Amino acid sequence: MVVRMRANRSKTGMRRSHAAISGTRLSKCSCGANRIPHRACPACGKYNGRIIIDIVARTKREQRRTKKHEKELKESGKDTKEKATAEKT
Repeated sequence: MVVRMRANRSKTGMRRSHAAISGTRLSKCSCGANRIPHRACPACGKYNGRIIIDIVARTKREQRRTKKHEKELKESGKDTKEKATAEKT
């Protein structure tokens, strides 16, 4: 099947006029950090006045993971961040 009428630039532009990407909407958390609406605050872990995410536990878990990862790299003989900074100085 063949297109009977080609859409001109004007019609194409009119169709695409609503397809623009808009900026992210941000709202202020009670702690003062910017956050996405209807999401928990990444800084304090609160949503709707209640603590939903335990930020302290998350930080400890991330530290344990990085420490374990560095230990595995050291055992395997690969470079770690500490070795790279020591070599530069």
